[in-house]
Amino acid sequence: MKKFLLFPLILVLISLLTTFGKDTNSKPNYRLLRNWAASPFKEDASDSIPDFLRNEARDARADVFFIHPTSFFTEGDKGAWNADLQDTVVNNNTDSRSILFQTTVFNGNCRVFAPRYRQGNMRAFYVFGTPVANQAFDLAYQDVKVAFLYFLKHYNKNRPIIIASHSQGTLHAIRLLQEFFDGTPLQDRLVCAYIIGFQIKKDAFKHLPVGDHADQTGCFVGWRSYAKGVIPKEAAAEKGNSICVNPLTWNTSESEASAKLHQGIMNGFRTITAHSVATVIEPSTKILWVEAPGLKNEKGEAMKNLHVYDYNLFWLNIRENIKLRIDAFLTTHRK
Repeated sequence: MKKFLLFPLILVLISLLTTFGKDTNSKPNYRLLRNWAASPFKEDASDSIPDFLRNEARDARADVFFIHPTSFFTEGDKGAWNADLQDTVVNNNTDSRSILFQTTVFNGNCRVFAPRYRQGNMRAFYVFGTPVANQAFDLAYQDVKVAFLYFLKHYNKNRPIIIASHSQGTLHAIRLLQEFFDGTPLQDRLVCAYIIGFQIKKDAFKHLPVGDHADQTGCFVGWRSYAKGVIPKEAAAEKGNSICVNPLTWNTSESEASAKLHQGIMNGFRTITAHSVATVIEPSTKILWVEAPGLKNEKGEAMKNLHVYDYNLFWLNIRENIKLRIDAFLTTHRK
């Protein structure tokens, strides 16, 4: 008799365990602060201020919705195609890298919102354009979209908006801008979109213009950083179908930008090294060529692909530009 009573109980326990297992990667509920990597309603890495800016006057006149880059990596061809939102390793990677070193560039003048989302595994980029990769990135984008709609409804309340992103985040940000801003009333609330570290095709937007001067608003800017002289085969294969804005001049000119315009590389979130980077937009691929002699990898070799430093290289230039654009936006919209 006890065996017959025990068997249904075991089935119930198995069912519960299976259900909980599925829930770990279910659709995120953005009412829960744990599903935001950065939010003004909790303490997180986006609140960090480097010591050299301790006395800086700060405000929160705009909101930035930031879509973080890939922090989900597995070796070889094993593992899930999308991250589990409860994966502490993935979340710690996100927080200690992109939230600390990228979102903080906005905290001088913005409230920072950055959702956690079921990002695509890095290996999806190795098979980019295939059905399995498309499915992984589509799932990730649906989370970003849901988070953005929640942000609009519950947090933004008609405040000026900045869209910002890096790498995989920019893949999703371009899609978000196409769906919600490009030629819509919401474009009038856009200060600027800083969509960095991914190809921006020339026909990406129908109405949203590229930013071609430092205080332009309602526009987008972006770049991909490589050491001067390097042309990656992936960029060459694009046959020039890309847009680049130089973060030292904030325009699309292919003239060289002197290191005199460089405000500072962020070093370990401790110091800024100014006048150490010169740039030029490479004319055939529209990637950003960077001269940064002191930047070397762990082996002491000069780095060629500077992708991971797209924000750090120009940290203070970006921070100052954010303030300039918000000033211009608020001046225009007061009229």
